[in-house]
Amino acid sequence: MDYFPVFFDLEAQRVLIVGGGEVALRKVSLLERTGADITLVAPEIHPDLMARAAQGKLKLAIREFEPDDLRGARLVIVATAHRAVNRWIANQSDARGIPVNVVDDREASRFIVPAIIDRDPVLVAISTGGTSPVLARRLRERLEAVVPKKIGAFALWLRALRKSARRRLRDVDTRRRFFEAVVDGAAERRFVAGDLPGAQRIAQALLAEAATGPRAPGEVTLVGAGPGDPELLTLKALRALQDADVILHDRLVSDAVLDLSRRDATRISVGKSAGSIGSTQEQINQLLIEHACAGKRVVRLKGGDPFIFGRGGEELEALAQAQINFSVVPGITAAAGCAAYAGIPLTHRDHAHSVTFVTGHADKDGKEPDWRALAQPGMTAVFYMGLARTEYIVAKLIEHGAPADLPAGLVAQGTLPDQRVITATLATIMVVAGQARLESPALLIVGRVVALQPSLAWFNSGSSAEFFQTA
Repeated sequence: MDYFPVFFDLEAQRVLIVGGGEVALRKVSLLERTGADITLVAPEIHPDLMARAAQGKLKLAIREFEPDDLRGARLVIVATAHRAVNRWIANQSDARGIPVNVVDDREASRFIVPAIIDRDPVLVAISTGGTSPVLARRLRERLEAVVPKKIGAFALWLRALRKSARRRLRDVDTRRRFFEAVVDGAAERRFVAGDLPGAQRIAQALLAEAATGPRAPGEVTLVGAGPGDPELLTLKALRALQDADVILHDRLVSDAVLDLSRRDATRISVGKSAGSIGSTQEQINQLLIEHACAGKRVVRLKGGDPFIFGRGGEELEALAQAQINFSVVPGITAAAGCAAYAGIPLTHRDHAHSVTFVTGHADKDGKEPDWRALAQPGMTAVFYMGLARTEYIVAKLIEHGAPADLPAGLVAQGTLPDQRVITATLATIMVVAGQARLESPALLIVGRVVALQPSLAWFNSGSSAEFFQTA
């Protein structure tokens, strides 16, 4: 983040505005609502500012700025018409450790003023880091339509409800779940619709249930994080992340996905890379059970889909045996997501009538996949985690009847900004992969559909897709 988002409490605090035109007027109009003690310095003053000063809403100094004007100021906004003067004042403020905003000068400012949606006491601040005020304004307009007008009054009602909740619900987790039930359920809908008595009845019933009922049991939600792009998360996955107390995540789950979780949730990395030790499956199962038994809402976050080479079934078996409540939120599996972003349709009426997902790792019992079936024409084979064993996979396919000129592709870092796509044939894929120096995670896709990639590539196609003409 270029800026750390904060909200200042300016009640009775001295705020200095330098400049007396329409821009200064807009800033004063906003600051007046905070209860700030506003002083404005400028040699020429807008008539509306003069009127407000006459009403006692601000203090005026009708003259040029002097450094002593900064004495006692907690915040400074500079809005004169002279860039050099603005920057001089900004430097003076900076030297005294006073946060300063220079209107329309991001580089000279120590803070910026966001576009806001005002539902006092609920404020939604929107910032583009000073790059595009117009974009911030347009985003605010869109959000204005979806944030209920009564949400501020609802927040004040919740504040009053907190007193009785604190008195009757001593446990922090129980209180959190009670308020989630109020905010997410019928009580909020009744309040926004104007039915305050109905909202009150529902909230009191929920409070009585939380106070007298048994402590809510822990639970585990197995969540598919998708192939990498955080925008491929499902809405249900996002809700699970927001509600989770504890998140156990794999190595391949990106920071961008984890950042969508609740800020105070405990994050535990249990993944491992190829050849490393990491957490054993037994240790992961035990962690899930321990946190759920402690009454926590646990999310087991896996890349792709948890039921496709994600050992989700094994973890649910352990939870079922321990009598832990669980649910599953499927995700976009790596084969579907990466192939789509690479421009490789896994099935096609003219090229492939079936698709098979195969793990690229060796089976723990030494069992081999049905290579003859995978080598059959008219199908697509997708090998997960197959980069390290590409040479072996290619040799087996050719040995069991696949033609050497069968198209093959590797997709590395699929769906992410640094995605790379390599296409060749079974005969040349190893040479091509060596030249490209691909890194895991990567998928190997084999089948006639791969030949469509050069014409169907759409994601990062101008910079990171690499096509090697087959011989």
